[in-house]
Amino acid sequence: MKKLFLTLGLCSALMTTATQAENVDQALVIVNSGSLQTQGMAMVLANAMQAKGTQVDVLLCDQAGDLALKSTRSSELKPRNVTPEQLMGKLQQGGAQVSVCALYLPNSQHTQNDLRAGINVAKPPAIADQMLDSNRRIYSF
Repeated sequence: MKKLFLTLGLCSALMTTATQAENVDQALVIVNSGSLQTQGMAMVLANAMQAKGTQVDVLLCDQAGDLALKSTRSSELKPRNVTPEQLMGKLQQGGAQVSVCALYLPNSQHTQNDLRAGINVAKPPAIADQMLDSNRRIYSF
């Protein structure tokens, strides 16, 4: 009888762990590449995750921070003829929080007034909390 309870307990624990691994429903997408295709693919994948019910947040660093600027007008990417910033806007409409790295503005000639609507400057402690959250996956491009 002890073996049966031990086996049932172990099976229950394994099922709970497997379910938790499958139910990761939060993602942080960190984009630092200046490559148009890399930025576009990061946004395509982030939108696909969001469409599957994942809460997606985006952190733009280094050259990718330029996507956050009102003045940025990227070339359209085939096959859908959309820009990374259009795809990012779709993410925001779906509830994604988009931020630029805390180092982006102080190390550029831009100010917070140059950022698109709804884009903020990331707070390192908040980003660190997201990175340490076991229910959140981190993707870097």
